[in-house]
Amino acid sequence: MSFDFFANFDLASLSIWSFWVFFALLVWYLQRENMREGYPLEDDDGNAAANQGPFPVPSDKTFILPHGEGTKSVPSEQTLERTDLPLERMGSGTGYPFMPTGDPMADGVGPASWAPRKDKPEMDGHGHPKIGPMAANPDFSFSCGYDPRGQTVFSGDGKAVGTATDMWIDAPEQVVRYIEIELNEGGKRLAPMTLCKLKRSGVVIKSLFSHQFAGVPQTKSDTQITLLEEDKIVGYYGGGNLYASRARLEPLVG
Repeated sequence: MSFDFFANFDLASLSIWSFWVFFALLVWYLQRENMREGYPLEDDDGNAAANQGPFPVPSDKTFILPHGEGTKSVPSEQTLERTDLPLERMGSGTGYPFMPTGDPMADGVGPASWAPRKDKPEMDGHGHPKIGPMAANPDFSFSCGYDPRGQTVFSGDGKAVGTATDMWIDAPEQVVRYIEIELNEGGKRLAPMTLCKLKRSGVVIKSLFSHQFAGVPQTKSDTQITLLEEDKIVGYYGGGNLYASRARLEPLVG
């Protein structure tokens, strides 16, 4: 007696249907994993959105954090969003714009926005802060290009606001993240390297005008920077590209 079951069985059909079932389950799984932060959905007023979508919010998953920081269960322990922002609705329809009602750079809204990240430094794989001043890291030195240290720092309105005193480096990535500035009026501030232009004559930062450098958020430590401080500092400079003066708020006609 011969066994000829597969003689009349469509293996190609089994393969394609198995793939579609697997793909559908994969989409379901990935979408629910994506909903561990930012869900359930809310409208612009902070109320529960009427349309929550076809996928339910997943049950808690507990993650073991590195470097002895404990555990975190999401979505129940997800980071809360900022509320009570000084913004005014400019319309009643869906998708209406918001306009700042105060100082948008100090309030951290619009392009100057920042997220409530951890107020702890970002760590490398060995549990050490990734970013710090070059002066405190003897393994790094300057080798080529324009060394900004000792150079005058100029603002977007062409005024000298201080002197570059150090570079803050991301040791694992081996890249300069910030330039440290000693302001003429006293105090130190950090400026994102990506918004600094190094020249023979000095360092030019067009994002801010001279009177705005004192308002740059400061770090609590002279040797490290937290994730929250990074977001606030980068947001402040980024916001200056639009909010530094009223002239920047208007469209440019070429």
